Amino acid sequence: MTNNLIIKPAYLIAKDIKDKKNSQGEVYSFFEKRISQHNASLNAFVDLYKNNFDNQSNSNLTGVPIAIKDNICIKGKKITCASKILKYYQAVYDATVIKKLKSSGLSLIGTTNMDEFAFGSSTENSCYGPTKNPWDKTRVVGGSSGGSAAAVSARLVPFALGSDTGGSIRQPASFCGVVGLKPTYGRVSRYGLVAFGSSLDQIGPITTNIKDCAYLLNIISGFDQNDSTSAKVADPDFTKSLGQDVASLRIGLPKEYFDQDLNSEIKETLDQAIIFFKKKNIQFKKISLPHTQYSVPTYYIIASSEASSNLQRFDGIRYGYRAKADDLWQIYQKSRSQGFGDEAKRRVFLGTYSLSSGYYDAYYLKALKVRRLIKNDFDQAFKEVDAILTPTTPTAAFKIGEKIKDPLSMYLSDIYTISSNLAGIPAVSLPCGFTKDNLPLGMQLIAKDYDEATLIKLGDAFQQDTDFHKKIPELKNV
Repeated sequence: MTNNLIIKPAYLIAKDIKDKKNSQGEVYSFFEKRISQHNASLNAFVDLYKNNFDNQSNSNLTGVPIAIKDNICIKGKKITCASKILKYYQAVYDATVIKKLKSSGLSLIGTTNMDEFAFGSSTENSCYGPTKNPWDKTRVVGGSSGGSAAAVSARLVPFALGSDTGGSIRQPASFCGVVGLKPTYGRVSRYGLVAFGSSLDQIGPITTNIKDCAYLLNIISGFDQNDSTSAKVADPDFTKSLGQDVASLRIGLPKEYFDQDLNSEIKETLDQAIIFFKKKNIQFKKISLPHTQYSVPTYYIIASSEASSNLQRFDGIRYGYRAKADDLWQIYQKSRSQGFGDEAKRRVFLGTYSLSSGYYDAYYLKALKVRRLIKNDFDQAFKEVDAILTPTTPTAAFKIGEKIKDPLSMYLSDIYTISSNLAGIPAVSLPCGFTKDNLPLGMQLIAKDYDEATLIKLGDAFQQDTDFHKKIPELKNV
């Protein structure tokens, strides 16, 4: 029956469809109605597709609706990256991940809100307005994949795709109490993802549970000749990591992530998670990632530099919004000044400055060198441990408007997630507790290159005996 679809994981929804307990149309209609009922109060979706089902392909997820972040191309559908400068633009081809979803029989139900061009940590930097947290609508959802995380948290859709450049899957997953996984850089094709930081971006799943994450990762992973950064590596069946024994695995606790300034509620929650894993006979070891303190400035120099380069193509000529002007120079100037939001302009200015003559060596080149040191720290750590456990975020979800005028404070929201992007390694955020105000908290697990299997193994062990991922926010249309 469709009335239990809210609590069912995606892989079981697909099984019910296969066993003819529900039809694809019934499942799609249920979630379509739920989106229509609750989206006005959450602002998670920016586009909803009507009756987009009836898939004939046969996979473990056939017939399950999925939401797509508004920076991934779907042929013939609007893609705006939540920016006025791409208003009315429609994608002319499918991203590789979209082709994979379609060929596996998933139903694309719509696109989700985000920070403009993925610039942000709160989904407040959107031309559509902010997305609201299902657990407390006065609070942010995190960003930039906030619409996807909110939609999954509120069970408006069983799962979604997001993109992660500095924590944009994991941070909103933590704020919304869901699972968010950033794969290894190169594991999932970026072809058809509108670029923010080309050496950092990675598409990944946002789900209610780690099992769905494994099933979805199976579908979207794989080498793609259309993406020059795609890796020619074996793609394991990630579902085979489910239910495996985790005894004797070694988890590192980096001292730089557990200093005296760590939020007390987060520390207490992580302490309980550590106790849980110890009962599974997992060994813990204190480690050091000494260049962690440089991750935020390093990231914002590299990411903003790459963003300023990537955003040059949005000039009012080829894509989207074009301002009225008397000559070509004014078209460029007015289209960009009117089309880009404040945060997009800030990133472009910072990146252009870092790449400019006289500053390239002092900023961008130096940032690349520090990035290498950060990667070396992780390589050294993984000689001693199989995974690393850290907080996902320094706080629970903060109030809407609290940090929007304080860019530095906003940037520090990603302090625990950025390093994984700089190193190109996989990381996952898992719901692991709640604050006294009933706001979700997440823990982050990090693994070495192309070892998503260990993250899934550990995540599944945790979720077999805990129920944080099963809790659903109470929705009211206010």
